[in-house]
Parts: sequence; C-alpha cells; structure tokens
Amino acid sequence: MNFKKKIPFNRPFIVGRELYYISQAVAGGHLSGDGPFTRRCQKWLEENFRLRKVLLTHSCTAALEMAALLCNIGPGDEVVMPAYTFVSTANAFVLRGARIRFIDIRPDTLNLDERQLEEVIRAAPRGAVKAVVPVHYAGVACAMAEIREIADYFRIRVIEDAAQAVNATYKDSFLGSLGDLAAYSFHETKNFISGEGGALVINDPELIERAEIIREKGTDRNKFFRGEVDKYSWVDLGSSYLPSELVAAFLFAQLEAAERITRTRMKIFNRYLAAFAPLAERGLVSLPVIPADCQHNAHMFYLLVNTGAERDRLLAHLKAAGIHAVFHYVPLHLSRMGQRHGAGAAQSEPGSLPHTEALSSRVLRLPCYFELTEADQERVIAAVADFF
Repeated sequence: MNFKKKIPFNRPFIVGRELYYISQAVAGGHLSGDGPFTRRCQKWLEENFRLRKVLLTHSCTAALEMAALLCNIGPGDEVVMPAYTFVSTANAFVLRGARIRFIDIRPDTLNLDERQLEEVIRAAPRGAVKAVVPVHYAGVACAMAEIREIADYFRIRVIEDAAQAVNATYKDSFLGSLGDLAAYSFHETKNFISGEGGALVINDPELIERAEIIREKGTDRNKFFRGEVDKYSWVDLGSSYLPSELVAAFLFAQLEAAERITRTRMKIFNRYLAAFAPLAERGLVSLPVIPADCQHNAHMFYLLVNTGAERDRLLAHLKAAGIHAVFHYVPLHLSRMGQRHGAGAAQSEPGSLPHTEALSSRVLRLPCYFELTEADQERVIAAVADFF
C-alpha cells in the first residue's frame, strides 16, 4: 500500500489562544515563574477539578520529586508502586534514598492491584512503607476507595500519579483529588499540553506551606511577596520547580478548551472501540476495560494482542503501512535500576509479577491525538483489520 502521508503516534496541537497568550506574557514583562498565567492555570485547575491547592511545575517528574520531599522520604523507607509505570514514578523516591516495593497490576485495567496491596505492605519490615503511589493508567482510575482504606489503616501517604488522568474521575471525584498529593502532566503527549509541564496537587492542608517553600528553592519567598516576612531566606530543602510564564500561557489556552479537547478525544476512542469489537469477539484482541465507577479521559487507545511476538508483527505491519504505533513500559522491576533499588530480591526475578510481565509484552498503542482525522483513523482501523 502506498499512502501519501504517514500517521504519527502523536502530534502536538494548538487549539485556541496559545500564541496570543504567549505574546501577552511577553508584553506583560514577566516571563519567569509564578506570573499571571501561572496563577490563572492554578485557579482553573482548583476550581474545575475541586482541588484544595495546585502548584504548576516544569514537569510531572518535578511534581513527584516534590511529593517525595513533602513526605519526608529518606534512606530506609519503602514506597509501593506498580512496576508497570514510567521511570519518573520510581526515580522521584529513589533520589531520596528510598527502596521501591513493586506490586503487580490488574489484568483488566493494568492498574495497581489493590487486592495485593495489604499483603505487599505486610511483607515489608514493620513501619518501612511510607507511601503508596497508584498510577492511573490510560486515564482510568485505580480502585481508590480500597487503596485509601488500606493506606489509612497503615498510616501511609497516598500519592496519585495522575500524569495520564487529568480530567478523569472516580466515583464522581476528579483524579488528583483522592490522595494526600497528586502529580499531573502536561507533556506534549498528554491530553492538555504545554510542551513540557506538570502540576503538584496538595490535598492535605498541612503540606501547602512547605510545598510552596520546596518549589521556591527551599526559601520562604512566597511569604515575602505576600508581606508576611520582611525578607526571605533558605529555610528547607528545595529546588527550582517553577515553569516559565510562556509554558503557563500556552497551557491556559488548552485548559480553556478542555471540554472541546476531551469531547474530540472521546469520539476517537469510541470509534476505535466500536471498530475493534468484532476482533475482540473473535478472541483476537482484548480492548480497554473501563470500570463502572470510572469516567476516563480518552488519554490513549491500546490493544492487547495474544502474544508478544504477535504484537511485534503487528507493529511492523502498521509501520509498513505508514502508521506509527508503539508499545509501552518495560517492567521496572526487571530493569537494571529496578533490581538495584527494588525492595526484596524476589521481586526482581522473572515471573515475580506475572500480570505485569505478560501484559506489558502484549500492549500496542494506536495513534490517538486531538487532530487525528476520521480518514486517518479509518486507515489505522483498516490496517489493523488487514493484519488479522
């Protein structure tokens, strides 16, 4: 087949006033962090997602690193998270000296398996586990009620990795609002984008003041600007986690169009879902599962094929048709760094997290982005059908 153009996996997009707002930021003379557009973005997120406090960061990774500092994670501590996640989820805590206690995923949603959580915590030395990090894969919520109940029983922090889950809900609560802390991503591959970018959500009011200090290089600079102190100084650990106003200006235009972006992505997701239902009925693929108490955000559309070898052949077939499809995470517990920083030698052995290992080899993600046309999507659908 000879197509005129290739279909990328993702394409960054402009939806409204991005360039106009950037020009406003430049004309306003404030390009560093915490300017007018930063404040507008934070207020928008707080009001629309019913969040206590939001601080924009230069990445979701930065937000996770701030969360590790806020939870006083240090050497000897352990943090529970799925091995099926991006490296930033683990790096944020390993940088503080923690060890990672990896947990398997559910075979339906590919999220952390809450049914194993209590057992995994009890397997650690008493009091060693300080936090659990649920990762809302593909914008589908983890079982937060169960996770929260277990975490509260053991008195450990819940830090939501909601990088993929902005504007998704669990039992009518927005993801990011259910943990003590949460991290969002506005990377160019996410639903709402700013190139790079992220946000830390602080739901525990006792952590807000310190979060502001950590974000401002460990200084009480925000207190100075509010007139609460006559000078600011170094009072805590911290780093430079602020995004520039140019990033915030771009992001604010995206947030203004959030409803339109989500509506478009849902149409793309549902078109895929309907098109591949016959393949699923024949047992050739498995489709994403959305639990009844979850409203996802159409962050991605993936197929689970029956074997890793078949997944690789399908990727090659799509590439030959000019379609860029991709796999996803390589399990962290089997990586060199995962073996070095994992808690418990048995976790690093092949077969220790069977669902993670089996499913990660079978995931294939299809193009799913705001400007994907119906014609291009039909090409993707036809190419997959042709393979089978």
